[in-house]
Amino acid sequence: MSLDELSQYAPELLSLLPDKVKRDQACQRLQNGYGFSREQASVLVSILRAGQSKGGATSNSFLELAQRIVQDNLSKAEVKVAAKSLAETAPNADVGTSHLSRLRSELRSLSISEKIISATFIPDITCSANKIQKENRLLRENEGIYYPDHFALESVNKRLLRYDVFIAPDIQALADVMDIPRVFRSLEKNEKRARQLLTWIQEAIVSRVLKDPGKLGAQWFNTFLKNYNLLPSYLRKIGVVFAVEEHDAKILSKAMTIASEALRHSSDNNTSSVQNYIIVNYRPRGVPYDQAIPFKVSDKN
Repeated sequence: MSLDELSQYAPELLSLLPDKVKRDQACQRLQNGYGFSREQASVLVSILRAGQSKGGATSNSFLELAQRIVQDNLSKAEVKVAAKSLAETAPNADVGTSHLSRLRSELRSLSISEKIISATFIPDITCSANKIQKENRLLRENEGIYYPDHFALESVNKRLLRYDVFIAPDIQALADVMDIPRVFRSLEKNEKRARQLLTWIQEAIVSRVLKDPGKLGAQWFNTFLKNYNLLPSYLRKIGVVFAVEEHDAKILSKAMTIASEALRHSSDNNTSSVQNYIIVNYRPRGVPYDQAIPFKVSDKN
């Protein structure tokens, strides 16, 4: 029986082995008592952390798996099966590919060869993830972005005025300040305060008090925004709409001018307005979602 065929029985064993000790004992028993090879035993008794529920992978899960791969000197075939098992603990293939990406980061930090790391690329999971991402993109284009009251214009502005720039900023401050060039439109609404906040965040990133959200693998920032069903790119688009609202633009030409000025200060904007767009469903704080007003905002992705 091939390793892939054996891996089909791993989920059943996972539910019967509640902790790492029992999993290690089962692995040894399969080899010493039943003549299984180490690869076969590792496939049947998944080396993922015991008791991990579906979708319940944590930062420790990725680190522990990477360390186990190093300590046990697992072969490429074993790593492939382990990676597939890790991806399958996720609720869908899109999250699964994110888990695999985290695992690769941990492996690289442990100086594992690229040959072993390449075993964590699972083509069928990647294909499924790409399909999910495409469907989600189309859904966003059709239905648009809805944001919670916590990220409504009134809530963001209130926090921006309240922040003490003599105290180290947190991740919430970072998310709010990402909207400043859009909310203040070239900083002209409250230039002194806006520049003060921008400098505050920039210096925190340079001094590493805050991590750079623009760098690859900024999972910490994505995870924070996910609690509000948002993505980093959403903040930029929402901010453009906020800029238009802040200037009370009733005439279309004025609204377009303000939006253009706001986009000019967006680090991710290098496209024309005729390219793909995304809908931002604008609503003041406390207004029901079904009363939101849709705005179309250019989106390079």
